[in-house]
Amino acid sequence: MSRPSMNPLLATATLFALTGTWTAAAHAENEKGFYVGGGVGQFNVQIDDVDDTDEAIERLDDDDTSWKLFAGYRFNPYISVEAAYIDFGGPSDTFEANGSSGDYQIELSGFAPYVIGTLPLGPVELFAKAGYYFYDVDVTADFDDLGGDVFSSSDSGEDFLYGVGVGATFFEHLHARLEYEKIDSNDVDDADAIWLSGAWRF
Repeated sequence: MSRPSMNPLLATATLFALTGTWTAAAHAENEKGFYVGGGVGQFNVQIDDVDDTDEAIERLDDDDTSWKLFAGYRFNPYISVEAAYIDFGGPSDTFEANGSSGDYQIELSGFAPYVIGTLPLGPVELFAKAGYYFYDVDVTADFDDLGGDVFSSSDSGEDFLYGVGVGATFFEHLHARLEYEKIDSNDVDDADAIWLSGAWRF
């Protein structure tokens, strides 16, 4: 007496159905939870009039490599909160002032909490973020013919921070995103950054 066998087509369909159900369930389970990550980017800063230099240095404009580490929690596919430590590097350049030349450097780093709104579009996500940047900023400048720092300034403060970007998730946990971020700072006239970041969603 022969044992009944399952139709190969039915077996294949059942396998795909079970796989699809498992994938959908795993995706649903990953729509909220913690994540951690880091990013690298390019920070650009511009100061049109440096305080306390008697207009000797009227304009500074340069960029540098920046980095950040962050952690966050996704309440659902649309709303999340994030906290990041951001180091915008130390943009430096030369300048001409009052018939002399010199060097300047700006160092900006600090902590930023965010609220992030996300619009899922299949495997791609569009997002906007807003937060506050609690930072320390140091500005130093020197004239080549005098030697040593002839001007230095250190300050701390908090400013509004916002950005937009696009992201994609691979293998359900690995998330990559490209973003543009703007700092509305009282210490600099223009400051923004472009980031490439990666995160692991638990």
